[in-house]
Amino acid sequence: MAKASRYVAHQPDAQGHVAWQPDEHSIWQRLVRRQHKAIPGKACQEYLDGLDHLNLPEDRVPQLAEIDAVLTKATGWKTAPVPALIDFSEFFRLLANRLFPVATFIRSEQELDYLQEPDIFHEIFGHCPMLTHQAFADFTQLYGELGLKASKEDRVFLARMYWFTVEFGLLQSGDNRAIYGGGILSSPGETDYAFNSEVPERLPFDLVSVLRTPYRIDIMQPVYYCLESVDQLYDIARLDIMGAVREAKRLGLFAPRFEQKQAV
Repeated sequence: MAKASRYVAHQPDAQGHVAWQPDEHSIWQRLVRRQHKAIPGKACQEYLDGLDHLNLPEDRVPQLAEIDAVLTKATGWKTAPVPALIDFSEFFRLLANRLFPVATFIRSEQELDYLQEPDIFHEIFGHCPMLTHQAFADFTQLYGELGLKASKEDRVFLARMYWFTVEFGLLQSGDNRAIYGGGILSSPGETDYAFNSEVPERLPFDLVSVLRTPYRIDIMQPVYYCLESVDQLYDIARLDIMGAVREAKRLGLFAPRFEQKQAV
């Protein structure tokens, strides 16, 4: 079962249209404007090309049909409006069918800088530009297919692969660094931290190591795994990913690079 959310998603009408309120359009505008200032020189070219392709409105929350028109033509994907939180089985089912879940709510003024559950800004601005790129789109579908068949225990390991690629992935080729993970590119603080800070460790992507690396969702990441290019996702997709999961389970998890979260 999905955890309870403090947010209530809008219910689209029969035509898929969401009636966003003026204050919600204002939040979207603030989020888009500040992130447009944060990403130049940091986001990878594939993301920037996708952002141009989507041509997101700045003054209002986009309707999902506008996003679908671009994604479908580019890579065969569409969005799927969902409640604030959905269970893992539904999440994997949607991805396996090239449907990207988008919660039809936007964060409040009080959580402008950070919220733990993904809202429409995170999903549309953070992830949808990369879904116009074929390697990223195909990798995301494969993740859904694997997760749909996996056991509950194995899904926990697969989630780490998703976290360190789709959500918090970096590119590093020689001295050239760029960001492609949507969890980074939807946050100005994480964008600057992931790209510039000397605090986190940036390691070459190794699938078994990724699967063994614990993470926390509510802190700046202590480690990032770097691909040389987005097309390297094709190479990862051709690996025996579930075999790597079995190997990671055999070896056990690395020691966390962060303090454990204190129980409230």
